[in-house]
Amino acid sequence: MESITEAEVALLHRYICEGVGDPNRLRLLYLVAEQPRNVTELTEILAIAQPTVSHHLRILRERELVVAQREGTSIYYTLGDPRILEALNILRGFVADLLNEKASVLSKT
Repeated sequence: MESITEAEVALLHRYICEGVGDPNRLRLLYLVAEQPRNVTELTEILAIAQPTVSHHLRILRERELVVAQREGTSIYYTLGDPRILEALNILRGFVADLLNEKASVLSKT
């Protein structure tokens, strides 16, 4: 792969790293990937305050990681682009491999 430019690094950090840089935002991405959900549903599932969920959704919307669609009086959130989950799942696999490796090393000592 070719080298990355300073501008690309800045954009990656701004849109992705800052966007997914909170555990609740990661959970929100996976939840809205399953099916469209509104703030009330997300608040109940995550067991966190509604203003906190709304704050995280705003950050994800600003980065186009989620899309908001109004249906009557409710707003439903869906995943902006499925590739973000593909990337996150690659990172999950990487972390799982690291943890397995560390567990293997520890079990040998």
